Amino acid sequence: MTKKKTKQITKFFQKNIAGKKVLSLFIITNVVYVFMLTVTIPKTMEFSNGMKLLDMLPMGYDFNYVDQLFNTLGEIGRKTYLSNQIPVDMFYPLLFGISYCLVLAYFLNKLDKLKTVLAYLCLLPLLAGAMDYAENIGIIAILNSYPEIDHSTVTITSSFSLLKSTITTLYFVILIISLGALGIRTLRIGKSTKSH
Repeated sequence: MTKKKTKQITKFFQKNIAGKKVLSLFIITNVVYVFMLTVTIPKTMEFSNGMKLLDMLPMGYDFNYVDQLFNTLGEIGRKTYLSNQIPVDMFYPLLFGISYCLVLAYFLNKLDKLKTVLAYLCLLPLLAGAMDYAENIGIIAILNSYPEIDHSTVTITSSFSLLKSTITTLYFVILIISLGALGIRTLRIGKSTKSH
């Protein structure tokens, strides 16, 4: 990674980390997320007999699970998955990628770490979003080909699901560490101001 590239990435982040912009994107992203959790996912799961949808399985899944799920969903359930849940989930990864990328950039900037190689950590949500799109494309392919399910498509799609959840978990660990570091720094500044 060259210093020139780091500067370019930092410059892009600094242009886009105004508090209001970051907050607005964060709110929009989470409104879409809540909509999926409360509307489109439950609507699809009405047909699943308690089985979790593929997008809700962070550790991935195998051929037998996919076959059983799609069989349990039935034709109406599969159509609901394809026409309700997936379309909304085609907006969410982009929103997640951009907003959470800028959220971390915002806090790294507050810690004076945005001009370092740590700026690359802000790209993790974009990578997770790309994995989410790949997962969605795989799910669409499996839904469209059902009852003929290709083993390799299931394996590849499951790998994308696993990568998505791993990258997302890593991102949130980094975000929590950043928030903790910012909290400690704020307390120290507060104490040193009082002592003077």
